[in-house]
Amino acid sequence: MRHNRENEDTFSTFILKISRKLKDRYPFGLAVRKAEPSPMKTTWYCPLELSTVVEEQDDGVIYTVVVKQQHGAPPTSPASVSRSQCVKAGTEEKLVLHLLHSFSTGDSSFITIFLSTYRSFTSTGRVLDILTDRLENPPGGNEGSRVRQSFNRTVCTVFSTWLSEYPEDFESLEEPSRLLRLVPLLPQDSPSAADLGARILRIAEALSEKARLPDARKGDPTGFTGPPPDASGFEPTSILGFPAAIIAEQLTKIETELFVRLVPYHCLGSLWSQRDKKGREGVCWSVRATIRQFNKLANAVLASCLWPTDLRSQQRARLLEKWISVAEECRARKNFSSLYAVVSALQSNPIHRLRRTWQDTDREAVRRYEELSDIFSDKDNYSQSRELLKEEGTAKFANLDSRPNNKHLNRSSAQGTVPYLGIFLTDLTMLDTAVKDLLDNGYINFDKRRREFEVLAQIRLLQSSCKNCVFTADEAFARWYQSVPPLTEAESYRLSNEIEAPGEPSPRGLTPTVVITQCEDLSTSRNSLTGDSDSLFDFPSPVNNLLSKLTKHMKSPSVSCLDVDTSSSTNDSTPAALSPCTPTKSHRRSVSCGNNPPNNVQGSGPDMRIIRIRMDLQDGNLYRSILVTSNDKSPTVISSALEKHNQDPKLTSRYELIQLLPEGKELAIPATGNVFYAMSSSSVDFLLRRKGGNATLGSQPIHTETSATFPRIKAKGRRLVRTLF
Repeated sequence: MRHNRENEDTFSTFILKISRKLKDRYPFGLAVRKAEPSPMKTTWYCPLELSTVVEEQDDGVIYTVVVKQQHGAPPTSPASVSRSQCVKAGTEEKLVLHLLHSFSTGDSSFITIFLSTYRSFTSTGRVLDILTDRLENPPGGNEGSRVRQSFNRTVCTVFSTWLSEYPEDFESLEEPSRLLRLVPLLPQDSPSAADLGARILRIAEALSEKARLPDARKGDPTGFTGPPPDASGFEPTSILGFPAAIIAEQLTKIETELFVRLVPYHCLGSLWSQRDKKGREGVCWSVRATIRQFNKLANAVLASCLWPTDLRSQQRARLLEKWISVAEECRARKNFSSLYAVVSALQSNPIHRLRRTWQDTDREAVRRYEELSDIFSDKDNYSQSRELLKEEGTAKFANLDSRPNNKHLNRSSAQGTVPYLGIFLTDLTMLDTAVKDLLDNGYINFDKRRREFEVLAQIRLLQSSCKNCVFTADEAFARWYQSVPPLTEAESYRLSNEIEAPGEPSPRGLTPTVVITQCEDLSTSRNSLTGDSDSLFDFPSPVNNLLSKLTKHMKSPSVSCLDVDTSSSTNDSTPAALSPCTPTKSHRRSVSCGNNPPNNVQGSGPDMRIIRIRMDLQDGNLYRSILVTSNDKSPTVISSALEKHNQDPKLTSRYELIQLLPEGKELAIPATGNVFYAMSSSSVDFLLRRKGGNATLGSQPIHTETSATFPRIKAKGRRLVRTLF
């Protein structure tokens, strides 16, 4: 006991000495620490400023005004209150003139948004006329006044931005008279202003030369129109001789060049929906070029896998494995456009139904293929694709570090991101359909243009990541790629049936999510819209909130087919013998996503719902999506379904519509009943059954041009339209 007490006394003495030394060295530090509040104490913060949002209407324009008051400052103090206003809506003339006053009102983004979207509600010539009229009567009196100098600076800013960002607007004018009228009215008080006038004069001279040669042949604006394919030299199995990395690199080169030259405003729903109208054949050429490349690549996958009909299933499986490897190399290069084209072609019915071929395909390759397919799942409005673009949009490399076996993927120099354009087209189409162009008083709804600009800005951001990419051309692959003959839908099915006779069950329970679809000729009145898609970043913005509401209960439409060369070829090449080989098994994993069944679509006009209708085909189940409104009755829906399935709609009376319910139950829709109200909300799957039993489908198909995997939608007026899968 005495020993323990002595130890305690010694320890207490030691602690006391240490405390005295600390107190002598840090006399104030200890006092401050004692005064510190408890870490559990809650601290409350007040906002530094209070904001009020109101609307004000002036002559021909409506402003959204934001008034901010500094917290704690006297309300009567002018320094405590700040005011900014932006245009919500207005007449055409007022919106154009606001270009010259936007900076003074605090609407600094107006010029950029207007120049990106004005083609939706006016023309270049009309904008130039309104601005030129204003320049003839400038404000501020003499040239030296502060008002005039500020006005001159704004004029130079507007035209310099316009000329730098969209020179094609000036170059597309039919004659130079507007530019020649504008140049003398431009400010001449600075070197930049003089240079601006000189640039416009050069464009006017070029237009004059163009007017003297009216019969001059106009080339393809994209510059990517190549020679027609030489089918006689096509060797389908030659694709196996190219490394997957080389193929993906060359495809990324093509896609990047097209994407950099894409004109973002060509994706606007109001312009894209008008592309098939008479006299509008040349509009949206940059989007058409992208879609042609998508269809061309999907056709190359189909042709290489189907054309050699005399291959054994093990040999054909090597072709599937090659394209799966190419798809994953495209993923590593952030080339989502080519990735989706390859995956969509493999999902198409002519390849999907090849049971024996898929059974002989390496299981690891099939697993990787299914993971790549999940990237483009339409669940939650393509959330997987959008999340990847958000993470990797401007990154140097794809985020593959967490994936197993990714070390074998070829990670070359930093690459830009080439998105699947259909996602942007879908979003812009939905915006154009869901939001009014005009307010009730007839004013142009400029808030709609602000929302559209948010999507266009994301396209421009991705384009900036691709501008410095450098590629080396591979002439051997280019020759093979150019030699691939186009296959029509009928030819694809014929070749597929020659490989494996119809009537055999599909190898997997999962039906193809994207199939080879139809596309009417551009001369017809039916509009096919692009959208899928492709890509929005997860920015908190009004447009994303709107899109989430629109797509919460519906399947988003996808990009349509366009400009497909459907000339057929009958030259069957005999491929060289193939030997089964072990494919490379070094690929990433993707997050798995399931399908979210579409539901009611809310919008103006009648209630709408998208349903899926299939027919019992001999080579598997093929679903088509149909938009049903509250006005549609059974004959109308059956006729639309027959047409989408390439059958004669005149045979409507021979079919009945059956809703497929859970647990294997069926609901027969009355022959003259209203489908919208007769259907059950528990399912969106329907069956088109021939009356009197499951007979073979009609023998009078409708022959239309086809394309690879770009589903279509028709957007007219204010109704969300038909989607094809």
